[in-house]
Amino acid sequence: MLTFPICDVRKVIAQGIADALANGGFSDPHLGLSEHDNCKPGLWLVGDHGVYLCSNGKLAEGQKPLVAYAEECNPDVNEDWWDVKRATFGSDDGVDFLSATSLEALFAGTPDGTHLRIAFMTESMQLFIVRKD
Repeated sequence: MLTFPICDVRKVIAQGIADALANGGFSDPHLGLSEHDNCKPGLWLVGDHGVYLCSNGKLAEGQKPLVAYAEECNPDVNEDWWDVKRATFGSDDGVDFLSATSLEALFAGTPDGTHLRIAFMTESMQLFIVRKD
């Protein structure tokens, strides 16, 4: 299970919207494989060097995205990040899309929540909100 502070998740969503306004919209989470316009605000859940969230707002040339690392899987502060990544996200690199609209609805449903938790199952993920003091 991985944990992300909701305040950090909201900052990444807001920055992604600002990036999209400045740079021509949002990237398609389905990489053009869908007939529908899927270029809507959201986050990429990225398993790479750690596990982090970044937005799908298009970036200017050379611009780096704002990211929010999972508390348990940040290579800058967790020596065992690789073991955590492998145990949760898996050993391969990858990306999953999370809709900003769906995340905000989840946050609104638990107004006293402070953190987004993501549990990884064999074929799916479960997102839920917790309160950490």
